[in-house]
Amino acid sequence: MIVSRAPVRFSLGGGGTDLPSYSREHGGFVVAAAVDKFVNVCVARRFQNNIRLAYSESEIVDSASQVKHRIFKAALQMAGIERGLELHSLADVPANTGLGSSSSFTVALLNGLHAFKREFVPAEQLAREACEIEIDILKEPIGKQDQYIAAYGGISALTFHPDGHVDVERLPLRDEVIDDLESSLIIYYSGVERSASAVLKEQQKTIVENKNAAVQRMHRIKELGYETKRILLSGEIDTYGEMLHEHWTNKRKLASNMADSTIDEHYETARKAGAIGGKLMGAGGGGFFMFYVRPGDRRRVHDALHARGLRPMRFRFDFDGARIMANFHRS
Repeated sequence: MIVSRAPVRFSLGGGGTDLPSYSREHGGFVVAAAVDKFVNVCVARRFQNNIRLAYSESEIVDSASQVKHRIFKAALQMAGIERGLELHSLADVPANTGLGSSSSFTVALLNGLHAFKREFVPAEQLAREACEIEIDILKEPIGKQDQYIAAYGGISALTFHPDGHVDVERLPLRDEVIDDLESSLIIYYSGVERSASAVLKEQQKTIVENKNAAVQRMHRIKELGYETKRILLSGEIDTYGEMLHEHWTNKRKLASNMADSTIDEHYETARKAGAIGGKLMGAGGGGFFMFYVRPGDRRRVHDALHARGLRPMRFRFDFDGARIMANFHRS
């Protein structure tokens, strides 16, 4: 048996500029951070010469071509494995909550399948193959930040070139900056699970149809990505909290279904209680909130959000990226 895992991520600045509708013309820039919440995939040889899958549902089929789960099927076909395998997936966070868990699953699955074939591949290849499956094969309306940060881990600056190439720069942050960031960011689950596809499709449609205004907002979001990198490297952490509010304001205008009145009320409640700024993780519509809160205001913000039914999630940053946690595969 092989146990493979990949972390989910927080987008710290520039999120959305990796979408093809923007990056293929203007290039994108995102600062993202992997965190210690993981998607795990177990890979085992199956005695029967068929395939068994266990996720939120269960499948037993004769060959990879009969698999219903789109990512499992595409990954098995990419790996050239037709039968004789058992695959289980388990995640620390729910799907459709804005943390990029679908891409983390794809990266973990590919890493496990490569290990099963005794192929130990670099992070760049895992990220590239995950992008090929999700974007090229399955036609998901997503960018590439999730796959790359899941594969590489850490707090990294990702540059998305118009030709599709991605540069990954691990930011050399001081330990005290990392500690301050972990203690100042709080994460709350809104209780709303949603597919990012509808929100992302509207964002891309807005960029194409309302080109001037939407592209200008995207330019500003990309500038905020560069500003995030500068702030983190300089250690001016409080400035980051102020910038988050501007990021929310710009991103909020890109899709009408990114938030609703309840989401807006959650956000305003946190701000009134002392949060400097915040954002929905991922495309929007629900999932997890991230707020920047000074230590002295944490209890007040927590009480206000708890009263609205939001659930906190503790975290630390992850610097390992995709890993094979156990490998007992012998034959």
